[in-house]
Amino acid sequence: MMRLALILAMLAPPVLAQPVMSAEEFDRYTQGKTLFYGFDGTAYGVERYLSGRRVIWSFLDGDCKEGIWYEAAGQICFVYEDRSDPQCWVFRDTGGGLVAQFEGDPTQTELYEADEIGEEMLCYGPDVGV
Repeated sequence: MMRLALILAMLAPPVLAQPVMSAEEFDRYTQGKTLFYGFDGTAYGVERYLSGRRVIWSFLDGDCKEGIWYEAAGQICFVYEDRSDPQCWVFRDTGGGLVAQFEGDPTQTELYEADEIGEEMLCYGPDVGV
């Protein structure tokens, strides 16, 4: 995890001069990959992109949420098993990785893809009681 934080700290969010990705471009770029995202120089989360526009997200805490994504009004929207309200983002391919801007609003959260960091996505099983 420390290695991830160091790599993300060295990355600066790129300038957003690139066009917004369509659903087809986003699917081509992400399908079959596991991407780590950073925010403000620190590790933010990781998402695994599966076939059929299915995803698995984690805030790097081992608690993974399954979901789906779809395109709406030029944004890529995600709905996860633990919340029904969509989380919509505008994605751009900078040539050095993806940049995601929440709701396409420059005043909102902006995430950026970390380079290949050699980390794995960890998902712990469900909590089991007695």
